Amino acid sequence: MLVRRPLSCIFGMSDKEEEVDLRLDLVGIVVRDMAASLEFYRRLGLDIPEGAEEEPHAEATTPSGLRVAWDTAELIRQIDPEWTDPSGGHRVALAFLCPDPAIVDAKYEELAALGFGHKDPWDAFWGQRYASVKDPDGNQVDLFAAQ
Repeated sequence: MLVRRPLSCIFGMSDKEEEVDLRLDLVGIVVRDMAASLEFYRRLGLDIPEGAEEEPHAEATTPSGLRVAWDTAELIRQIDPEWTDPSGGHRVALAFLCPDPAIVDAKYEELAALGFGHKDPWDAFWGQRYASVKDPDGNQVDLFAAQ
């Protein structure tokens, strides 16, 4: 995403514009149980270092270069003592592209068998095979593939 801002609002200078190249680099997830969360995301193919479940912060980089990070609620409270654990609602969803519709079904069945099922696979009107699971903290995770 390219953001144009007048330099005056950044540096108190003239109204000449400066281009700032912003890129989404990291998605952060606050977790109650680090081990359970990391096991869930490993099942979705994220390469999370072994032993990370013992730490209050963990990261993995996807093949596309996007980083995913997990922080314990305790760590977030240390960083921001005013932080409160939100509850309920669908505020953020992660979506994993699968190679084909059969993988959507298989991955959903695997995760649903472990108690993470949410919305069974269906053929979406926009031309994708789609399913939704919930991670151990209740965050929606979508699985999809082109049909």
